[in-house]
Amino acid sequence: MKPEQTGLNLYKMKLKSILKGDVAKLFYLALVFLLSGLTRLEAQTVMDADSNVYATITIGDQIWLAENLKTTKFNDGKKIPLVVDDEVWKSLTRPAYCWYNNDKRNKEIYGALYNWYAVDSKKLCPKGWHVPTKLEWSSMLATVGDENYSGPKLKEKGNDHWKNLFDNATDEFDFTALPGGMRMRSGAFPAFGDSYAIWWSATGFDEMDAWCRGLEDSSIRIFGGHDSKKNGFSVRCVKD
Repeated sequence: MKPEQTGLNLYKMKLKSILKGDVAKLFYLALVFLLSGLTRLEAQTVMDADSNVYATITIGDQIWLAENLKTTKFNDGKKIPLVVDDEVWKSLTRPAYCWYNNDKRNKEIYGALYNWYAVDSKKLCPKGWHVPTKLEWSSMLATVGDENYSGPKLKEKGNDHWKNLFDNATDEFDFTALPGGMRMRSGAFPAFGDSYAIWWSATGFDEMDAWCRGLEDSSIRIFGGHDSKKNGFSVRCVKD
């Protein structure tokens, strides 16, 4: 055998070895990417005590549910009282929930309305999640932009649910806010309720009120304030 042939054969053997190693590496990397992709996919959803499944979104350094909470149970499995009667609702100082206009068909689109006593239980959100504090809401909204103009960035696009009289909703952060309505402390559902999205914070203001955040159909503002703990508002959860 000629010296150059021996050298060529050695080169080919070495090349095959390298290629085999590269193929193995590529296969390993593909497997890692696949598994990490599945992990990310699983991380994008969360289940509550009622087995409702929610998508999640990241805004800044926080992870939020991408829709309003709709559970009828605390995360320990205990049922949250459903209160339909107006007189009973306005007398409550304990946890309760309802559907907007007492119509369960609103569940899948808008979620439930909870009084603040349900929020204050610290067991309303799925385990590993919680109702955001006033400060956590402010932190998220600082990422979204100026609160006087950034309402459209959080609202669902189009006019399927919002009338959006003075803005063009963009839903830039996939928050997909919907006008989930409210229940007043009197127990009544106001006629204008479906023009608002209002969410509780976990932060109390005083003995009677707690802090909340919201959006309005006819405004581009993200408003904030405090209101009666007896009101029924929507809830979004944020990851611990």
